[in-house]
Amino acid sequence: MNPPPLTAASPNPHHLLVLLTVARTGRFTTAAEALGLNHTTVSRQIAALEKSLGGRALARTVGGWELTDLGRRAVRAAEDVEAAVATINEGEEEADRISGVVRISATDGFSAFIIAPAIVQLRRKHQNLSVEIVNVTRRALQHRSGLDLEVVVGEPQVHRAEAIRLGDYTLGMYASRRYLKDFGTPTSMAELGEHRLVYFVDSMLQVDDLDAPRRLVPGMQDSLSSTNVFVHVEATRAGAGIGFLPCYMAGRHPDLVRLLPEDFAERLPYWMVLRPDSLRQPAVAAVAEALRRRTTVVEEALLGNEPLGS
Repeated sequence: MNPPPLTAASPNPHHLLVLLTVARTGRFTTAAEALGLNHTTVSRQIAALEKSLGGRALARTVGGWELTDLGRRAVRAAEDVEAAVATINEGEEEADRISGVVRISATDGFSAFIIAPAIVQLRRKHQNLSVEIVNVTRRALQHRSGLDLEVVVGEPQVHRAEAIRLGDYTLGMYASRRYLKDFGTPTSMAELGEHRLVYFVDSMLQVDDLDAPRRLVPGMQDSLSSTNVFVHVEATRAGAGIGFLPCYMAGRHPDLVRLLPEDFAERLPYWMVLRPDSLRQPAVAAVAEALRRRTTVVEEALLGNEPLGS
């Protein structure tokens, strides 16, 4: 007996899976690439799905496409379809649901020392998992289209998002031994103000919590500025000036000396922000847990109390 035809009120399961991919990527073009389709086909299938649902499943935002309330209900159904499809081959070998691409936005230091080793360890068990990292130091986005999770500095002020505090890290003032030999070692805040600063580009700094050196020592003039913290470290090592650096990065270099630790020990939190539907994805949930575990393991190093372990 043939199954009854789909009615206008019965969404096509394939169209639901297309919506699920758009929801995870935030863009039709990216979803099309993941599905092996073209942009027009994805757009047409979303339109057909919305017609069967009787309303809009997606809303355009500055960053891409976001789910409407109706779309979120449809995505939950799509996840059930995806899970059902994944069980087809379970008779021979259980499907690994921790697979696919997870997209992360994070600071460069956190990406190198927390995300990278955490993902390497996770992929030892789940080799079909792939992670894409966008390095940027900014506030949490209000619209996270195209991203599964963000790691930001400072408590995020976001709506429709899950925010998880990962842990704290400490920043301090550092100079190279050669620099101190050539220009002297500052022993007070007043003397520190006579030296040049290596830090973020002031006009491009988007995180208020990172303004400590210019707030506490306003007399320090910029020497070399960059949006990349690895440049801060290497410029400080090269003698460009005094760098305000994460202790877990600067402490790895014996040629750097920490200055005035009693006056400069700025402690800031790392927060993880996820889209509301992200934690329902096994791969995203696994990555989030891996980052949480790695941050806990190296907690003392982040605070500058010991060298960063592997």
